[in-house]
Amino acid sequence: MQDKDMVSDVLSQVNASLTNYAMAIAQAANPQLRQTLQQIRDADEQFQFQLAQKATQKGFYQPAKQADQTSIQQYRSQLGQ
Repeated sequence: MQDKDMVSDVLSQVNASLTNYAMAIAQAANPQLRQTLQQIRDADEQFQFQLAQKATQKGFYQPAKQADQTSIQQYRSQLGQ
């Protein structure tokens, strides 16, 4: 397996975990459990961000183009309604 494939697999797995953490946090009634899940989620988000940066540097990953200000304002208007 090539490095690019391994990085892609790890990013996919971490992204799936982040989705699962969000669902678990939303449903957690125990404040301590909720806080623990949030801390784990935060650490995984940081790991995902760092790995994505390294993947971009190595050319394994191409992030989406940055949105221009007009597009951002349009989305804000739509979501704010």
